[in-house]
Amino acid sequence: MSGSIPFYQKNHRHYDRGYRSKEMESAVSQYQASSSSYAARSSSTSRGLRVSSYSGLEESRLSPIPKRSKPTYLAVDRDNQIIGYVVPIFRGSQEFASGLSDTEEARMKESAGHMARRNLFTSGLEMERTEQSSRKTAMRESAERISLSKRIHENEEYHKRMNEDSLMHTPEFVIKPRSHTVWEKQCVRLHCTVSGWPDPRVVWYKNNVTIDPLAQPGKYKLVSSYNVHSLEINRCDFDDTAQYRASAMNSKGELSAFASVVVKRFKGEVDEALPSPRSSAASGSEDGIVSEYGITFQTHIVEKFDVSFGREGETLSLGCTVIIYPNLQRYQPEVQWYRDDVLLSPSKWTHMHWSGDRATITLTHLNKEDEGLYTLRITTKSGYETHSAYVFVRDADAEMEGAPGAPLDVRCQDANKDYVIVTWKQPAVDRGSSIMGYFVDRCEVGTTHWSQCNDTPIKFARFPVTGLVEGRSYMFRVRAVNKSGMSRPSRASEPVAAMDPGDRARMRGTSAPWTGQIIVTEEEPAEGVVPGVPVGLEVTEATKNYVVLSWKPPGERGHEGVMYYVEKCVSGTDSWQRVNTEIPVKSPRFALFDLAEGKSYSFRVRCCNSAGVGEPSSPTEPTTVGDQLDIPAPPGRVVPIRNTDTSVVVSWEASREAKELVGYYIEASIVGSNVWEPCNNKPVKATRFICHGLVTGETYVFKVKAVNAAGLSESSQESEPIEVKAAIATPAPPYGISVLECVRDAMVLSWKQPTFIGGADITGYFVDYREVVEGVVGKWHEANIKSVTDRAYRVSDLKENMKYQFQVRAANMAGVGIPSLSSETFTCAEWTIAVPGPPHDLQATEVRSTSLMLLWKPPVYQGRDEVNGFYIDIKEAEAPLEAWRGVNEKATNKKYMKIQIPKEGETYVFRVRAQNKAGVGKASEPTEPILAQTKPGTTEIVVDVDDDGVISMNFECANLTPDSKFVWSKNYEEITDETRITMETKGNKSKATFKTPAEDDLGIYSCLVTHTDGASSSYTLSAEELKKLLEISHDHKFPIIPLKTELAVELLEKGKVRFWLQAEKISANGKVEYVFNDNVVSQGEKYKTNFDKNTGVIEMTMESLTPADEGTFTFQLQDGKATNQSSLVLIGDVFKQLQKESEFQRKEWFRKQGPHFVEYLSYEVTPECCVVLKCKVGNIKKETVALWYKDGREIKADEHLTFTEGVLTLEIAQISKKDAGIYEVILKDDRGKDSSTLNLTDQGFKNMMNEVFSVIANSSTALKIQSTEEGIRLYSFVSYYNDELHVTWHHKDAAIAFTDRIKSGVVGEQLWLQISEPTDKDKGKYAIEFFDGKGGLRRTVELSGQAFDDAYAEFQRLKAAAIAERNRARVAGGLPDVVTIQEGKALNLTCNISGDPLPEVTWLKNDREMVSDDHYILKFESGKFASFTISTVNTADSGKYSILVKNKYGTESGDFTVSVFMPDDVGGKKK
Repeated sequence: MSGSIPFYQKNHRHYDRGYRSKEMESAVSQYQASSSSYAARSSSTSRGLRVSSYSGLEESRLSPIPKRSKPTYLAVDRDNQIIGYVVPIFRGSQEFASGLSDTEEARMKESAGHMARRNLFTSGLEMERTEQSSRKTAMRESAERISLSKRIHENEEYHKRMNEDSLMHTPEFVIKPRSHTVWEKQCVRLHCTVSGWPDPRVVWYKNNVTIDPLAQPGKYKLVSSYNVHSLEINRCDFDDTAQYRASAMNSKGELSAFASVVVKRFKGEVDEALPSPRSSAASGSEDGIVSEYGITFQTHIVEKFDVSFGREGETLSLGCTVIIYPNLQRYQPEVQWYRDDVLLSPSKWTHMHWSGDRATITLTHLNKEDEGLYTLRITTKSGYETHSAYVFVRDADAEMEGAPGAPLDVRCQDANKDYVIVTWKQPAVDRGSSIMGYFVDRCEVGTTHWSQCNDTPIKFARFPVTGLVEGRSYMFRVRAVNKSGMSRPSRASEPVAAMDPGDRARMRGTSAPWTGQIIVTEEEPAEGVVPGVPVGLEVTEATKNYVVLSWKPPGERGHEGVMYYVEKCVSGTDSWQRVNTEIPVKSPRFALFDLAEGKSYSFRVRCCNSAGVGEPSSPTEPTTVGDQLDIPAPPGRVVPIRNTDTSVVVSWEASREAKELVGYYIEASIVGSNVWEPCNNKPVKATRFICHGLVTGETYVFKVKAVNAAGLSESSQESEPIEVKAAIATPAPPYGISVLECVRDAMVLSWKQPTFIGGADITGYFVDYREVVEGVVGKWHEANIKSVTDRAYRVSDLKENMKYQFQVRAANMAGVGIPSLSSETFTCAEWTIAVPGPPHDLQATEVRSTSLMLLWKPPVYQGRDEVNGFYIDIKEAEAPLEAWRGVNEKATNKKYMKIQIPKEGETYVFRVRAQNKAGVGKASEPTEPILAQTKPGTTEIVVDVDDDGVISMNFECANLTPDSKFVWSKNYEEITDETRITMETKGNKSKATFKTPAEDDLGIYSCLVTHTDGASSSYTLSAEELKKLLEISHDHKFPIIPLKTELAVELLEKGKVRFWLQAEKISANGKVEYVFNDNVVSQGEKYKTNFDKNTGVIEMTMESLTPADEGTFTFQLQDGKATNQSSLVLIGDVFKQLQKESEFQRKEWFRKQGPHFVEYLSYEVTPECCVVLKCKVGNIKKETVALWYKDGREIKADEHLTFTEGVLTLEIAQISKKDAGIYEVILKDDRGKDSSTLNLTDQGFKNMMNEVFSVIANSSTALKIQSTEEGIRLYSFVSYYNDELHVTWHHKDAAIAFTDRIKSGVVGEQLWLQISEPTDKDKGKYAIEFFDGKGGLRRTVELSGQAFDDAYAEFQRLKAAAIAERNRARVAGGLPDVVTIQEGKALNLTCNISGDPLPEVTWLKNDREMVSDDHYILKFESGKFASFTISTVNTADSGKYSILVKNKYGTESGDFTVSVFMPDDVGGKKK
C-alpha cells in the first residue's frame, strides 16, 4: 500500500508521530500499551468470557491463590439489568506498575525479555497470581533477575570475544508466531522468539509485502526486545486477513516463520442507548477511548478533494465526506485542517465548517500565500484519518501588461517603537522583464489610506520601515516593479504595534474588569543618575541601502527612561559623527541610511536622559556597506520522473552554499514552445516537487531557481524531456476466486481481473495452492510455472477429498503483483450433479443510461448433458438476495445479451445461470456493481461509405492512454482473420473496412478500447442495413455530379439571355460541353461561355434571340468518372415569350441611356387629403428639363432640376371634379427624352377619389352623443371634408330616411345627425358609413339604456332652459347710460319691454320705487313700450334711475343716470 501513496504524503509529518504533542503522545502510547496487552490475549477472549461461569471450587482447584471476587464481562444498567457484553481490558500491568518509582520501572523494563520467555504462554490464572505479588517480593525478584542476567550477559560477551567464529550461527526460531482468528475491530499481536549470532534482524511481511508502520500510522506496531519480536495489528478489518511472515536474517543466513490471521465480522451493532461510559480519568485512559464498552470508531474519508487550481482573488472550497461508524451523536470527531504541516485557524481568509458528515474549508480570497499541501485530519477516540492534496494558486492578470506578479508572505520580522523590519518573498512570475525592485506600503490600522515607505525601489526582500508613531498599529504590503509597470499589491501583513520590545516584555499580568489590564513594571532606579554605557552593540543587518544596529540598555539608567544617540566613524579615521542629532531614539535598535556603498564604518551608542549624556559604548568592528547576502547559486541537476497522466515528480540537487535559502521555484515548458510557466507560485524548501496540471501526452522540460532575500538565482540546466503519462506499476491482486469444475485430482478455478492493472496490460496469472488439514494450512505451492492468460485455470495433481486454498497473482511488464487473499477452503471431490456448473468471466461493456451488453463464458462443468441455454438475473446492488429477478424468460443460446436497464442512474449487479436438459445450474459470481449512466464523451460506431464505395466502421475515443488499443470483435469474438475485414488505427480513431460485403458479414460488430474506463460501442449489420449500404456504395462507385440547380434561363440587362446551372461539387479537372439541338457549340461571337470551378457555376450567354434559336439547350458535365447533364427546351409559346421579353429589356436599356423615369408617374394621397402626383427619374443633369401637362396643356415647368432623390412632384390641394384629366411629364435634354402619363379621368379619377375618401374615413373620430335643445345629435369629426364624400347614416343596421325630425348635415369638418324630440323608438345602435369604393368604414355608437336616458335628460334640461331664455322678461333697449339736462327742461325716455307672460314694470330712483305723478309720469303701453317722463326737471331730479321688469321666467333691469345743471353753470358742470 505504501507504493500508492504520493511522495508528499510519505514525507508528510502527519503520517508520522512526530507531530504530536507530548501529552497526546503519552496518551496514545498508554492506549497502545493497554490494547496491546489485550491483543496478546485476544485468542483466549472466548475462553475469558466463559470464566464467569466457573464455580468457586474449580477456581480454587486451579489456582493456589486466595479466592477473590469473580470477574464479570457483562454490562449492566443502574437496575442491574444485563444490557450487553464488554470487551475486557488487561489492567494488570498498569495496576502493578502504578506503585513503582521511575528507577524501578526502568529495571522492570530491563527484565522484559526474561519475563516474555517465561510468561508468554502462561495461563490467565498464572498471570493473575503474578499480579497479586507484593511490591516488595516483586522488587526483590526483579533485582535478583537483573543481577543474574547481567552476569550471564557478561559471561556470554566474554566467550564471544574469545571465539566469535565458533559462536556464529544462522537464525533459529525458538518460538514461532501462532495463527489467530479474531473478530473485526479487535487487536491482535503475533510473537516470535529468535536466536542467532550475530543478533538477527527481523522483518515482518504481509502476503510477501514488507510492513511499514509509517505508511499507516496507528495500524501496525513493531516491537523488538531481547530477541522477542512482536507485530501488533490495531483494529483489524477484512483486509488484514492474510498470511504474515517473520523473516530473521544475519550474516550467516535467513529463516522465515509463518502465521495466518483470519478476521471475522460480528454482525451486531452498538446500542446508542447504553449508559454513558466512565470518564477517561477513571478508566486510566487519557485519550478518551471508549474502553468501557469496547467501542472502536471506524473513520473513512470519501468524496475526497483532489489537487486544485485557483487564481488570485477567486474563492476556493475544499471538502471531504467523512463516514464514522458507529455514528454516536454524543461523540463528535476533532476536525483539523493543515497547510504545509501548519494547523490552520478560522480567519477572514479561511472559513471552516463541519456539518456532521462533511468537512469543508473555504479560502475566501485566494492569494499565493494560500498555496500548499492541505491536509484534513479527522481524529476520533480510536485514532485518526487524514487526506492531503495540493492547492496551486496562479497569479491574477496584471493590471498593466507585462507587469510582474505580486510578492507574497509579507511579514513583520521585528517591531519596535518607531521601527519595523518588513520581509517578503519574491514572486515567481516577472512576465519576461526582470524585477527592478520593490515598494513597501504601510497603512495604519483603522484607516484605509496606504502610504509608500520608500521613494526608490529596493531589490533586497527585507526593508526597515521607520517614522512610525509609538503605540499605533500598522499593516504593510509590497509591490514589485519592472520596466513594464507595477504589480498588484501583495496580501497585507498581520497588524503589528509600534512598541518597545521591553514594554512588551514588561506587559505581563492578567486582565481585570475594572482596569482592562495590569502592567507590571520593574522598580524605578534612583533619580538624577546619568545612564551608563550600552552593552552588546552589534550590526544585525547590513545591506547597500541601510545598516541595522542593536544593543542592550545599560544597567544604570536613572529615574526616567533612557534615549540613545548613535554615532558613526569612517574606518581608518578618528572622527565620530552623531547620526541622530535632533531627536534621540527610544528603542535599542536603529537603522542608518545614506551610507556610502563600499566604505567601512564603525558605530557606537551613547545613552542620555535629563541628567545628561553617558559615555559611548565600545565601537563595533568595521562594517562595509553592501549586501552581505549573495544571490544563491543555481540548483544542480534536475531529474523528472513520471507520476500520473497529468503530473510529473521533479527532483533536483540543492544550491551549494546557499545562505538564508527561502525555497525553490520550478518552471515547465512544452518542448519546442520556448514558453515557460511556473509550476509553483510559493517557494518550496524540499528538493522534490510534484508538478500538476500538465497536459497528457505532451513532452516537457523543467528548470529550477533558488530564492533568498537577495533575489532569485539563475535557472538550473534544463532537465531531460519527459512525456507526461502515468507511471507503470505492478497490478493489484485478483479477487473473487471460485471453483468452476472439480474432479478427483484436479480443480478448475476462475477469478476476476484486478481493479488496478498498473497502467500496462496484464501478461498473465500465477496460481498457488496449499493444503488445509484440520484447519491448519500448509505451505504454498506453485500450480503453474508459466503464466496463463485466461482468468481460468485447471490445477492438477491434487489429492482426492483433500481441502485446499488458492491464491492468484497478476503480472504485467512491471512485474508480478502481490497475491490475492486466500480463497475459501475447497474440497477436491468429483462433481456428480446433473445440472451444469456456473458460467464465469462476466463482463459488462457498452454501458449506457438505458442498456448494457453482458458477456460471459460457458461453464467448464457441463453436467449430464450439454448446455443448451443461459438465463440472466439482475438486481439492485444494495438489494437483498431475494431481489434477484430474471431478465429473459426464454433461455438464450448465445454467450452475450443486450440488457435494458430498468432505471437510469441506479447501480445494478448481474449473474448468469446455465441450463441443460437436467435443469438450471448454479449461478455465476455476480458482477461488480454497474452504474447505469452514459459517461461524458461516450461515442458510437459510425458507418461510412467513402468516394470509392468502400464501406467501413469507425470508432473514436477521446480518453486514450498511451497503452490503449482498439479491439474489434464480431459477435463478441475478437477478429483475428482479416480475409473479409481489415482494421486500421490512427491516433484516437480506428477503422474496420469491409473488403467485399456480403451475407457472410452479417452480425454484431463491436469495438472495445483497452486501458480506458470502458469505452466501447457496437453496430448491428442486418440484411436490410447491408442492402442500404450496398446501394450507397454503388452510387459512390458510379457517381453522378450533384447539381444544386438544373439548367435555367434568365435575362440580363440589354436583353441578353443567360443559360446557367450550378454543380454542388466539381473538381478543377471538370469539363463541360454546350449542346444546341444535338450540336456542340463553342465560344464565339454568338455564344459566350464561362465555367467557375470554385463555385460550380456554368453559364452561356447570347446577345439576343432569333427565330433560329428555338430548340433544346443541353450542358454535359464530366469530372473524372462522374458525369451529369441538364437540358432546357425553348419552343413554341415559351420561346416567343422569352424572345419578346428579351426585346423589351433591350429597348429599356437604350431608353435608360438618357434621362428616363425610374418609377413612372403615380399619385399618393397625404394624410391632409392632398393628392401628390410623383415620379422618380434617373440619369439627369443640369440641362435636363421636366414639363408637366394636363390634357395636353402645360401647367408646370421644372427647368433646373436640383433634387437629390430624383423625385418630381405635383401637389393638388382640395381636389375636385375639375381636377380630373390626363397628366403627363416629359423629361428631355440633348441626349433624348422620356415621358410618363397618368390617366385621372373616369375610373382613374374615381379610384383616386376613393383613396381620398378612405383617408377621410380613417381620419374620422368615433361617434359621440350630444344633447341639444332640439333633441339629440350624433356627430364625428374628419380631418378634411370633400363635397364628393358619400356618407350614409344607419339606425339598427338600416339606412335612415331623413325627415323634418331626423336630419343630417355637415358643419365645417363635423358630420352630424340631429334627432329632434327623441322618443323610445329612437333608441338603438347608430352608425355612420363612409364609402371609399372598397369595404368602406363604419363608426358606431349605442344610443340606448343609460346613454339614452342621460342624453334625453340633458335634452329636456336644455329645452327648458331654452324656453326660459326665450320668454323671460327683457329690457330691449332705448335707455341711455347718462342723461345730462338743463334745469327746467322736460325729459322723456322710452324703452322696449318683452316677455311672456307680460312682465311687471317698476321704476326706481336711487334704488327706491317710484310712483307715477304729475312730476314723474310712468307709462307701460301695449305691453311693449315703457316710458319715463319728467315734466319740469329740477336739480332734485339728479340721481340714479332704474327700470325693473319681471315675470316668472326671470327679471332684468336697466339703469341710467340723470344729471341736472343750472343754465349759468360754466361748462355744464353738475349741480
